[in-house]
Amino acid sequence: MKVIIQRVKEASVSVETKIIGKIKQGMLILVGFKENDDLENVKKMALKISLLRIFADANNKMNLNIKEFKGQLLSVSQFTLYADTEKGNRPSFVNSLEKEQANILFLAFNQELENILRLKIETGSFGANMEVSLINDGPVTIILEN
Repeated sequence: MKVIIQRVKEASVSVETKIIGKIKQGMLILVGFKENDDLENVKKMALKISLLRIFADANNKMNLNIKEFKGQLLSVSQFTLYADTEKGNRPSFVNSLEKEQANILFLAFNQELENILRLKIETGSFGANMEVSLINDGPVTIILEN
């Protein structure tokens, strides 16, 4: 499982020009799954993200997690995080988890985050062609993989 976290001032995701998820300050999380990922990966990643201290405290140090900061979350599935570009010029996605299983894990991941943080998680639409807009804050971009 791989996630790219961007600390944002705001972010939204649209499908066919209709906004389906939108947040103010918080985290935009791009989420990808590979073969052999399971619910254990999901639980570990959700816990790691919930505790990740990437928001500024009163001394302007990255010392607050998403809950302490009172931020919002937007989670977007992105199978292209496991693109293999070793050979040729066209990415291969053979390492990405098949769609049905990835969707199950994506839903479980978002539910786990909601359970841990007691926050509603905004999401994109799994498998849809989405447009993601954001204002990156910092910029702060963190890549996590397990």
